[in-house]
Amino acid sequence: MEKRQYYVNIGTKEISQIPYGNNATYTIKATGEEVFLLREKFNEIQQDEMGTFVRSHIPFMQYHQDPENQEYDNDLQEIYQMIYQLATPETRQALQESGMKIDGNEFLKD
Repeated sequence: MEKRQYYVNIGTKEISQIPYGNNATYTIKATGEEVFLLREKFNEIQQDEMGTFVRSHIPFMQYHQDPENQEYDNDLQEIYQMIYQLATPETRQALQESGMKIDGNEFLKD
């Protein structure tokens, strides 16, 4: 299957073939199936955000003892991992230079 270039913004959960505004935070090359999987992960993050919002209104529950926040963190790490694996060389280099770590490891699993 042919890979096409896409522009991804995690904050707005956008994946587009056309760069506009601030949607080109990350540039990836992906098949339709890979983009579908990334969109599914964005949908999971959306659901996680609702759970963390609800939890934030329960004052006696600690953040580090909250499964909703852990699920959000795990899904976000998976999104960054997917982006890294699909990234253009420029995007991959920018991610490596950011110093971001996934599960305590330097970027990431190729």
